Amino acid sequence: MKRNIIQVKGVKKAYRDVEVLKGVDFEVEQGGIFALLGSNGAGKTTMIRIMATLLKADAGSVQINGFDINKNPRDIRGSISLTGQFAAIDEILTGRENLQMIAKLRHLKNPNQVADELINRFGMSEAADRRVGTYSGGMKRRIDIAMSLVGKPKIIFLDEPTTGLDPEARLEVWKIVKELSTSGTTVFLTTQYLDEAEQLADKIAILHGGKIIAIDTLEGLKKLFPPAKVEYVEKQPTLEEIFLTIIGKKGDN
Repeated sequence: MKRNIIQVKGVKKAYRDVEVLKGVDFEVEQGGIFALLGSNGAGKTTMIRIMATLLKADAGSVQINGFDINKNPRDIRGSISLTGQFAAIDEILTGRENLQMIAKLRHLKNPNQVADELINRFGMSEAADRRVGTYSGGMKRRIDIAMSLVGKPKIIFLDEPTTGLDPEARLEVWKIVKELSTSGTTVFLTTQYLDEAEQLADKIAILHGGKIIAIDTLEGLKKLFPPAKVEYVEKQPTLEEIFLTIIGKKGDN
């Protein structure tokens, strides 16, 4: 049985008079892909920053890999990696040099070997010794995610990983995310793209109005949608229809 590697209970966060998170609860199983789905401004990035120890919650508790976020933030930082909405890479350096730099910052013994292993894993041999400034959007995101895996973190947080990418680059990132999960890394991603959650996630949580209003597998969420109308063929609901139905219901309460 898989254990819960992330446990979030009653997390609240306000900015001045604006309450962004109003008591968020969820659990994430080890080794899966968990998607936090919500509209712009729903509080997804705030939640991910709290879990990454970059922001302190006003109330509630967070356990990451068995560590309490208030008591053991250093241990949590050693277990995780965060990739933000925009690639955090040095475009003057080559892809290989970016990887070596992160390995050195993490005080790893063989930064050259670490870089070589990730270059091979991500299929970047041809571009590894070119300046990152010459890379396409998809390749920049690929090297960005590779940098996040230096040190082999147990959990990787991806905050809207395909924002601004073209369709081909998005598919490339989706492939990488699936490969990460297959290799045993727990992936927690935030997204406003419904098809992205539908394609990737083992479990989906919908954040709306500062709270998690639904959390389940895609199949479980489909059961919240009204029965399919039978005309000539039975129409299965898309995640977009499910999402709009759920937030519409909650908004009426």
